Amino acid sequence: MNISEEKAEKIIQFIKYCVVGVLNTLVCLGVIYLCKDFLGINPYVSNACGYVCGVINSFLCNKSWVFQSKGNYGREAFKFLVGFLVCYLLQLGVVWMLTESQFGHYDFMFFGVVISGYGIATLLGNVVYTLANFIYNRLVTFK
Repeated sequence: MNISEEKAEKIIQFIKYCVVGVLNTLVCLGVIYLCKDFLGINPYVSNACGYVCGVINSFLCNKSWVFQSKGNYGREAFKFLVGFLVCYLLQLGVVWMLTESQFGHYDFMFFGVVISGYGIATLLGNVVYTLANFIYNRLVTFK
């Protein structure tokens, strides 16, 4: 495999990873909505159920489709959860640092839409999470 083929493979893998991220968001929100609005479950319990389902979906899709791993489920699931927690804390740190700085006290206008400094910090934190978690899963969980 030459360098350009390897680069193309990594790009396709990252695109698949992002597609799984969108699917996880839909699963998470769908479960939250189902639990809260249709089953009458407490909103915080519904939220937890949604995130648990999203993480399970993420692991299974990343293992089988994105990284096509044949490794041990238990070992990879553990590494996946560790990566999720580390990257989540990294994302949270980015959001906190930006929000607590002067940046967090401003509103920004993009294409006629006002977004708070916290909103921008959250978006940037999600970019950091996505990149860090992809790299972690590629190099550690599903190597």
